[in-house]
Amino acid sequence: MITSVFKKSTIVNNILIVVLLLTFFFLFQMSGSLKIDTVNEYSNIAIRLLLIGLSFFLVTFTVKKSNLTKDSSYTLLFFLFFLIIFPTVLVNTKLLFADFFLLLAIRRLISLQSLKFPKEKIFDASMWIFIASLFHFWCILFILLVYISIFFHVSRDYRNWLLPFVAFFATSIIFMAAALAFDQRWINHIINQTQTNFELNYFTNNYQNIALSFFVVIGLYFLLSLLLSLTNKPLILQASYKKMIFGFLIGVTIFLISPEKNNALLIFTFMPLSVMCTTNIEYSQSQMYQEIVLLILIIGSFLCFFTQL
Repeated sequence: MITSVFKKSTIVNNILIVVLLLTFFFLFQMSGSLKIDTVNEYSNIAIRLLLIGLSFFLVTFTVKKSNLTKDSSYTLLFFLFFLIIFPTVLVNTKLLFADFFLLLAIRRLISLQSLKFPKEKIFDASMWIFIASLFHFWCILFILLVYISIFFHVSRDYRNWLLPFVAFFATSIIFMAAALAFDQRWINHIINQTQTNFELNYFTNNYQNIALSFFVVIGLYFLLSLLLSLTNKPLILQASYKKMIFGFLIGVTIFLISPEKNNALLIFTFMPLSVMCTTNIEYSQSQMYQEIVLLILIIGSFLCFFTQL
């Protein structure tokens, strides 16, 4: 029943997902723990909503343009589920900015498989990653995904391996000039973020712990599922699926080492994991299995969201 609604990507499906997103977004924004009483806060809400909307668009555009998934709405639906499992993401403007720029980078890296304009794509992806690291420093680890993509597709040209360094220096020079001109505290902010913290004792309540545990189970299950079935996937898409796996693992690493620990940091895993979940369902021949997986994710994500209000 549930799969019949989302197995095709239609305007109705997308509208339904957008309505659900807006509902959860404003429910959390207006929850008792948050106060909205200034013009600045209203502006922040508008920026967050815009970033989430653009992120949804980028996820849809990336998976459809590269044929990572079939013509369904599952990827967007899973992306929504992961957002509401950790609703603090919805109020973290910096992480939303960082994830938006990483999605731009991933889009360019996935399109690298076409072998058209590889140098432009490598430079663009690297630049977006370095811009993302200005909002959360450890996003810089995603530069590994650039080199993985180069290795998969265009490793023979040595110039491709040097392009990320060019993007790094270009981004650094522009950032330093802007910081010196407007606010030198930006530099100190970046330096402070270079620290690491491997402790996981940051929970403010048990519901955050439950949400993290639920997400870990989901992540491990679909990661192992894709790893075990990767050789059965179309050969032309295997490199892209490998990028999703590496992207997910890099996102987990960022969560583990970031100094200011919170569940919202897992936002960098949402897009790769959404693709893995979608692939798992779309390639399954069992209607019952598909229904069970969706039902578990719906119930689990809804419970995680409402217990954290």
